Amino acid sequence: MSNQSSAGIADLDGSLACCTPLGTEVMDAEQAERVVRLLKALADPVRLRLMSLVASADEACVCELTAPFALSQPTISHHLRVLREAGLVDAERRGSWVFYRARREALDAIGGLFDGAGSHR
Repeated sequence: MSNQSSAGIADLDGSLACCTPLGTEVMDAEQAERVVRLLKALADPVRLRLMSLVASADEACVCELTAPFALSQPTISHHLRVLREAGLVDAERRGSWVFYRARREALDAIGGLFDGAGSHR
């Protein structure tokens, strides 16, 4: 894996690995697979909205995240699990509720993918 950039992409286990911004150098197959997992997790409209809600708060309880949607709590929990498995959010159980926090480094890494994208045109 290359050490050419400080931007990281969350791996399935939640760790961060180096990744080259798209506009700077060619991404290898391994890096592309990690990026695809993140982007697939965000490609669903419900998950994208959930990510927005969680990222805009310091933390959010699953009970608070159900109200903005016409979906059941188990469905919301499923979507949050997808985001957690992709490394985009962390979860902490407190009693019978689970609280979610955005992994800022993962969000920064996604934004970092496009650093310099327009500079080579």
